[in-house]
Amino acid sequence: MGLQIYVNGHYYDEEEAKISVFDHGFLYGDGVFEGIRAYNGRVFRLKEHIVRLYRSAKSIALDISMSMEEMEAALLETLRRNELKNAYIRLVVSRGKGDLGLDPRKCSKPTIVIIAHRITLYPEETYRDGLEVRTLCTRRSLAEALNPAIKSLNYLNNILAKIEVINAGLLEGIMLNNQGYIAEATGDNVFIYKDNVLLTPPPSVGILEGVTRGAVMELAREMGVDVREELFTQHDIYIAEEAFLTGTAAEIIPVVKVDGRSIGKGCPGSITMELISRYRTLANSTGTEIYA
Repeated sequence: MGLQIYVNGHYYDEEEAKISVFDHGFLYGDGVFEGIRAYNGRVFRLKEHIVRLYRSAKSIALDISMSMEEMEAALLETLRRNELKNAYIRLVVSRGKGDLGLDPRKCSKPTIVIIAHRITLYPEETYRDGLEVRTLCTRRSLAEALNPAIKSLNYLNNILAKIEVINAGLLEGIMLNNQGYIAEATGDNVFIYKDNVLLTPPPSVGILEGVTRGAVMELAREMGVDVREELFTQHDIYIAEEAFLTGTAAEIIPVVKVDGRSIGKGCPGSITMELISRYRTLANSTGTEIYA
């Protein structure tokens, strides 16, 4: 038996899990999603992810036909049915089946899909040695056009940026906003450390406020590090002592070279490595019990 996929209240083998070709998530990217991690039989920061999902849905006037408690229960049951203790969970809510027009009123009910599997974004050695990245020509979507606080199914902006990264022979790149400030990577948030301050771009620059980003900011403050949300540019990364990316799937990944310029000593710095250690301890020891 393959993976068991949740679709609208039922569980299907992965080969049988289907949605309509008239689903507006498929036709127009009309929907929202979350990527969530489970470690050692616990789902890390499940509440924060579910709250963000429902906020994203409300912002696009998408009525999710389940309560938050019901959604959490369905997610945990999906993990149990797949006998997973360590997993990456993709929770997707689309506008649902409609017609070929844009009118969301033609979609009578949302489509809800929960997939639990595993994901590996970066080779393990990159957590030890760090990543080389480059700044990209593809700019982050204007917040005035599509608010980045909405984690929507429309990820074409990120995919175009990822194509640039692939063509450069790298694993990741950094996107600027329309004003030339650092925004985020193709799927992760950006941090730099310099002058005894840990900096990350503010939401106003056009970023998704990542759940991992928030956890890292908390951990850094517990270490006594001054953490600030401020605008910064490529110049600031070039002269930084340390840099790293954060995301649910990526966790914390060091950056050691940007646009051919070595960051700090050209290897992961002590603040970054300490945060990686603390984050892994936190993620592996806290969360919502799957098999309680």
